[in-house]
Amino acid sequence: MTASNDKNILEVIRERKSVRVYDPNYEIPREEIEKMLEKASLAPSSSNLQPWRFIVITDQDSKKELRAIANNQAQVETASAVIAVLGVIDAYKDTEKIYRSSVEAGYMNETNMQRMVENTNNLYPKISEEARRNIAQFDAGLVSMQLMLIAKAYGYDTVPMGGFDRVKFAEKFNLPEGIYPIVLIPLGKAAAPAHNTTRLPVKDIVKFI
Repeated sequence: MTASNDKNILEVIRERKSVRVYDPNYEIPREEIEKMLEKASLAPSSSNLQPWRFIVITDQDSKKELRAIANNQAQVETASAVIAVLGVIDAYKDTEKIYRSSVEAGYMNETNMQRMVENTNNLYPKISEEARRNIAQFDAGLVSMQLMLIAKAYGYDTVPMGGFDRVKFAEKFNLPEGIYPIVLIPLGKAAAPAHNTTRLPVKDIVKFI
């Protein structure tokens, strides 16, 4: 399956719903998940540090174990895959690699790269760990929303999940120090329609000055 060319972004936004009932027999090819993640990773991030990593959980036994960590929520086990979005607290340590790729792509010259690397390496180590964690969490929210919209454009359904034991998750999947789980996103084919929801009117949430 490929992303539909017949829908515009507004249609995808309107049609995306949080789905909790999935077809347990539907499998999404690994190559397709990789394409969705590649597109999702075009999301913006602070200083373009891309402080996110992903674990894609498709093994049925692992999903069953994860269900126990995620408050026994059934969608973890029945979705085709569960994508764990992780935050990287010290993402600035990849600065040179990130900006070097921009030079190689022709988006930046060597002088600007050296300036950006120097500025980033001077700034981020001075920021508190809590602040760097908050940056990673904010940026992970951007990439997560983009992933869910892209999945919908491909004809799949998702639901963002914050209700899980992060300590047990980190232990189960051997997360290295400085990388921590932020959200789980089950991905698959809906087996039942999502509940429709409403939103507060713009006049109640927006103030023009």
